[in-house]
Amino acid sequence: MTQGFVRDYPATEKGLLLMGPSGVGKTHLAVAALKELIRRGHNGLFCDYRELLKEIQASYNPASESTEMGVLEPVRTAEILVLDDLGASKPSAWVLDIIGLVLNARYNEKRMTILTTNYFEETATPEPVPRLPGGQRVVVKEDTLADRIGARMRSRLYEMCRTVEVHAPDFRREARQAGRARA
Repeated sequence: MTQGFVRDYPATEKGLLLMGPSGVGKTHLAVAALKELIRRGHNGLFCDYRELLKEIQASYNPASESTEMGVLEPVRTAEILVLDDLGASKPSAWVLDIIGLVLNARYNEKRMTILTTNYFEETATPEPVPRLPGGQRVVVKEDTLADRIGARMRSRLYEMCRTVEVHAPDFRREARQAGRARA
């Protein structure tokens, strides 16, 4: 899916939303796509979601030489943006406003956006269902992507991006276990 996206760019009309658990290679795929597009002469930017929020917060310090719009401008206007780890920060009203500014600007300008996230549409119930000693079921609700970025922005992503669920073993865990086996 990612290779086809890169091959067909700029004819590709949609961005990509790479969803999956930690360690399956979402960021690796997104960066590989960005590198190839840059190699072909396109302008692109990689941005970690949490780092972006921290940089914007730091711009509010009176001693800072940066401004919120100064930080956001390259994110809003890059031809191709990789926004890594979408939804990684708790969704305060401020966080929802910031992601709304970024995604709406990119949507309105029809700019290509590749996003990665660990959050899904709905969280699958683990099997077997955990139970308390008295037999009562334990209901564990994990956040969905809409919980983390707001239903409005999640809806916008349906139109902006092709959703790709990445399923694979956790590469980091596999690499660590392989390293222990050799020792």
